[in-house]
Amino acid sequence: MKNNNMIRSLLMVLGLVISLPSIGHQLSTAYIIANVDPTGRIQGEWQLGLTDLELVLGLDTDLNGQLTWGEVTQRRNDIAIYLSEHLTLKRGGSACATQFAGLERLEDHADSVFAVTDFSAQCPLAGIFTVDYSAIFAKDDSHEVIVNISDDANTQSFVLDSTQRQIDVDLTDGSRWVTFKEFVYQGIIHIWIGTDHILFLLALLLPCVLLRQGGQWQRNPQLKNVLSTTVWIISAFTLAHSITLTATALGWIIPSSRWVEFGIAISVLFAALNNVKPIILRLGWLTFAFGLLHGMGFAGVLGELGLPGDQKLLSILAFNLGVEIGQLAIVLVALPLLILLAKTALYRRWVMPGVSIGIALVALNWAIERF
Repeated sequence: MKNNNMIRSLLMVLGLVISLPSIGHQLSTAYIIANVDPTGRIQGEWQLGLTDLELVLGLDTDLNGQLTWGEVTQRRNDIAIYLSEHLTLKRGGSACATQFAGLERLEDHADSVFAVTDFSAQCPLAGIFTVDYSAIFAKDDSHEVIVNISDDANTQSFVLDSTQRQIDVDLTDGSRWVTFKEFVYQGIIHIWIGTDHILFLLALLLPCVLLRQGGQWQRNPQLKNVLSTTVWIISAFTLAHSITLTATALGWIIPSSRWVEFGIAISVLFAALNNVKPIILRLGWLTFAFGLLHGMGFAGVLGELGLPGDQKLLSILAFNLGVEIGQLAIVLVALPLLILLAKTALYRRWVMPGVSIGIALVALNWAIERF
């Protein structure tokens, strides 16, 4: 499917200059196609004619009466900004958090070339859905947009024009249970694909099965001590990132994403190097401090997903639960293996420090990239 879209787009690009030898305005029609799922999440696309975009943004930079693909893509950000300023989605009176991906591809309708922009939005679960549209009208009052909105129950279509720029739509209310399950799933997936979080956990777990005696790592023969050390470290990490995840997602704190990501890289680097040349043997409080940073990182992902306006706390709790489930799964796989490996001198002398150095090198590269 992607290859077909790419071929189609390339053909459109090749024909763009030929099909538009001059920018003459034609019948002005746009298309918005959107689907609302039970979590209040919207996935959609907005198809707007290149002649319309030229009319409002002046894409023909060399003023030669012909549009080229380069001229269009150079204004990708301007197109996204224009769209975001002229399409407002609300539900139950609360604005949906909407993101525009920017110009993605071209499509052909009735001998006209359309720029297609994908967008997503997170809306409240319940209430009347409102579409407010104002694009192009200032330049062409004959412009109209055909809107198709679907949910699990049905599809509704309507037309907006200069005389009716807003429409209220009664959609099926979302499901709190579906929302809860979706955010739990997203939390699990994020911890599993979050390499920095996994390496931080691994760096903390590697020495949990050992004791530091006489300047050397020795096997910890007491399973009870191994488990209590692991529980203490994981609990400190969980409590810390739960605090900052919630506070950041609710907007109580607004950290710099750049410095958060840099701090996470440093946390992984320190935890790994501390295994090779221990400075701190009791890692509980240090884990708690670094966990605060990781919680802000989790919240950044949650912010990208969007939160239903009327179910923010439920979504945050569900996402956090998913993170804990994913984290516990990692521990349940890694810890028994480490307990077995700790019985060998090879693990204590070479595997644990060698893996820690490898983690440190990866983290150092992240720190340099994120600084």
